[in-house]
Amino acid sequence: MIIHKISELQSKLQVERQKGRTIGLVPTMGALHAGHASLVKRSVSENDVTVVSIFLNPTQFNDKKDLERYPRTLEADCKLLEQCGAQIAFAPSVEEIYPEPDTRTFSYPPTDSVMEGAMRPGHFNGVCQIVSKLFSYTNPDRAYFGEKDYQQIAVIKRMVEDLGFKLTMVSCPVIREESGLAMSSRNTLLSDAERALAANIYAFLKKSTTLGLDVQQTHDYVVENIDAIEGLKVQYFSIVDGNTLAEIGSWQDAESIVGCITVFCGSKPIRLIDHIRYK
Repeated sequence: MIIHKISELQSKLQVERQKGRTIGLVPTMGALHAGHASLVKRSVSENDVTVVSIFLNPTQFNDKKDLERYPRTLEADCKLLEQCGAQIAFAPSVEEIYPEPDTRTFSYPPTDSVMEGAMRPGHFNGVCQIVSKLFSYTNPDRAYFGEKDYQQIAVIKRMVEDLGFKLTMVSCPVIREESGLAMSSRNTLLSDAERALAANIYAFLKKSTTLGLDVQQTHDYVVENIDAIEGLKVQYFSIVDGNTLAEIGSWQDAESIVGCITVFCGSKPIRLIDHIRYK
């Protein structure tokens, strides 16, 4: 079932709740792939009703060209959702979600001010705007997010605490292509040659966990090796506390440590993100 109106979605879900059914939400921007499918299947297995939102949210794009280039594949998306067993695809228009500008501001430093927050001003504010709206419309029991967007999950967790949403956040593992490249809607914008290049990102992240280097040496190893490949350019690589996302200087500085990276690939270029757990 494809629903375009908020009122229709809420009416449908109210009926389901009155029957005592649990609701899972998978927020997406469309251009769905096997990574999204894994989230949907997880929700279907854990809830009576699964809602998948398909909405290309303009407020989280600080680069209009990036928004224009983002793939739009609604028909194919809905077919995939049907195959995965999702009951509702919520595909609203921009006017439906933003009948007037959303002037709310969200601030959760350092979680939302480093890495993507520093490189894409306003990005996480836009993420919080749309996700908080989707949570309000659906009032889900559980909401599912892919760990590829590691920082985004950390920010949304802060927002859930801040706004008092009564739901369970479910983080799902990164789904990778056979080459190791993290699945992403943006991968469709890569040529075959660029896709092969991009596989080096995870290859060097993974290799860096085996070398026994200190934090700075590990950082330099990853950046230098990826930058040495023509067609790849690291925008940032940060080794951070897995909870606060503050940068660390020593492996003893935090119980959970994650390396988060963004790399430009190809001549266009396409911006790819990934991460690796060090502990």
